[in-house]
Amino acid sequence: MRRRSHRARGDDASEINLTPMLDVIFIMLIFFIVTASFAKESGIEVNRPSAKTAEIKVQGHIIISIKANGEVWIDKKVVDLRAVKANVARLHAENPLGSVIIAADRDSKTYMVVEVMDQVRQAGIMNASLATEVSGL
Repeated sequence: MRRRSHRARGDDASEINLTPMLDVIFIMLIFFIVTASFAKESGIEVNRPSAKTAEIKVQGHIIISIKANGEVWIDKKVVDLRAVKANVARLHAENPLGSVIIAADRDSKTYMVVEVMDQVRQAGIMNASLATEVSGL
């Protein structure tokens, strides 16, 4: 009879303690929130052209906006065209995995887009993308 009572006590001790697992999950959650890359918006809204071959990118980006009047915006402030190279180089050093996206208004001048792309390439980034509206989806 003693054996049966001993087995009954052993069943209570076989429960799994979930506290350490929950601690690990919360630590991982905090780690992913802190290390997540967020897109740096330029701070202005531009009327982007649409494209049927547009792709959606999820990774954090450096966004350069060009308004219809020729203003260039980076990181929520107006930037002179000659300062684009230095600003892009600084932001790329902060986020080396992020790509550069140029969001030009559909009414902006082509030479402004070319000048900005040239400044981005001089900063050492050869894979700048043009932002468009996704159409046909």
